[in-house]
Amino acid sequence: MAKKKITVIGAGHVGATTAQLIAYKKLGHVYIVDVLEGLPQGKALDLMESAPLEDFDSRVVGLNSYEETANSDVVVMTAGLARKPGMTREDLRDKNAVIVKSCCEQIIKYSPNCFMIVVTNPLDTMTWVAKKYTGLDKHRILGMAGVLDSTRFRSFISMELGVSNEDVHATVLGLHGEDMVPMPRFSSVADIPITELLSKEKIDELVERTKHGGAEVVKLLKTGSAYYAPASSVVNMVESIILEKNRIIPAAAYLEGEYGIHGMFMGVPVRLNWSGIADIIELPLTDEENAALQKSANAVRESMANLSV
Repeated sequence: MAKKKITVIGAGHVGATTAQLIAYKKLGHVYIVDVLEGLPQGKALDLMESAPLEDFDSRVVGLNSYEETANSDVVVMTAGLARKPGMTREDLRDKNAVIVKSCCEQIIKYSPNCFMIVVTNPLDTMTWVAKKYTGLDKHRILGMAGVLDSTRFRSFISMELGVSNEDVHATVLGLHGEDMVPMPRFSSVADIPITELLSKEKIDELVERTKHGGAEVVKLLKTGSAYYAPASSVVNMVESIILEKNRIIPAAAYLEGEYGIHGMFMGVPVRLNWSGIADIIELPLTDEENAALQKSANAVRESMANLSV
C-alpha cells in the first residue's frame, strides 16, 4: 500500500515537532513548507538523518514552495505568529489571517482533495478563514484545539490524583481560549466520574488551569509558546484519519445547527476517519453547560465579525 502524503505548513516548533512525530509513527511521507529559505530543508535533513535510528523509511522533504506538495492526503496548517507573554490569541488574529489565507490559496491549488487540520491561532477563527479560502467541504477541515485542551485537562486530573494517564478521559467543548468549556460531568478516571473523586473546589481549580493552560506555558517560556502537546494533539488526529481509527475526539468542527450554533467552527466531539468528520456527537447539556457553550460561540462570532481579511 502506498504511503500517504502529509504536508505540514510552517517549520516552527509546532510544525517541526508534528513532522517528527508523523515520521516516527510511520504515518506517511512528510513535506514541510516554510517561507524561510533553508529552515524547512535543514529540519527535514536533520529528521532524515535520524531515520536509521528511529527505523522509518518515509521521506521528509523541506520546501519553500508548494508544487511538490501536490496531491497531499492531509495538510496541517501551523503557519503563523506565536503568542508572546501578555498577548491574547485575538491579538494575533488579523496578522495570522493574512498568512493563513495566502497558504490556503496555494494548498487548494495543488491539493484540492486534501483533509486539513488547522493549528494557527486564534484557532476557531483561523479554521473558518481556511475553509473560506480553500472551499473545502465541512467534513474535510477542522481545528486541532479540542484534543489539546482535553489532554491538558487529562494531565491535570492525572497529576492531581496520582493515577495513570491511560485511565483518564476528559472532554472540553467550545473555543480554544479562555472561554473554552471543560466538562467535568463527561470526564472520568477508569470510568469513575471525576465528580466522585475530587471536590467541587478542586475540580473548579483544574478547570481554570485548563482554560489558561496555553498562557501558563507562554508565561514560563517567556519567548514562544507550547509545541510538544500541540504537535502530539495534531498527530493524534492524523493517526485517526490515516489509520481509519474512527476515534471520537473533541475538535473544532463547522456547525450548521448542532448545539444551536450556526456557521462557525466550535469545539465538539467528532468521529474521525478516512472520510473526514464522519459524525458530530451532540452531548445532552445542562442549562449551565449550554450557556457556557453559547458564550464561547459568541466570542468566536465576535472574533469573526472583527476580522479584516
